[in-house]
Amino acid sequence: MAVTILATVLIMAAYFLVLYGAVGFIQDKRFFGSAPKENLAAIPDKKERFPGAHVVGWIIEVIAVLMFLGAAVLGAGDGIKNHFSFFQFFGRFLAMLYCMEIYDILFFDWFLLCHSNFFPHFYPELKGVVGPQMFGYNKKAHAMHFAIDIPACAAIAGICTLFA
Repeated sequence: MAVTILATVLIMAAYFLVLYGAVGFIQDKRFFGSAPKENLAAIPDKKERFPGAHVVGWIIEVIAVLMFLGAAVLGAGDGIKNHFSFFQFFGRFLAMLYCMEIYDILFFDWFLLCHSNFFPHFYPELKGVVGPQMFGYNKKAHAMHFAIDIPACAAIAGICTLFA
């Protein structure tokens, strides 16, 4: 259980770093495909905030990807070492992905998008555009993620079980 919690926390931190690197430093609208259309329309194309900002953003992105991979390896490696069954692997990875999705809904959507100054800090043009009215704009995507996570976790569990 402790490994599952640690891996989940790593995933959550990595997920935040992906957002922070893209929004705060890279600032390329091509990375904001899941953002509300109203936000995309208000965001201008920007140059670097300061010399080297894109490099800093890409370093953050690489660190985030390594953290995602580390969490997956940690979860799989511990399960293999402890001879997990298919259902133990499935439960671990499903818990990790469902917690990530809940984190996305509560922290990214409800808090950062609707109740904080996170996005307007980097894009002042969003003041008055973002707010509580934005919550739930992507509920279909979240529902699809919850559904897709089940077969994805089954596949990952099946692969991990071969090595346990």
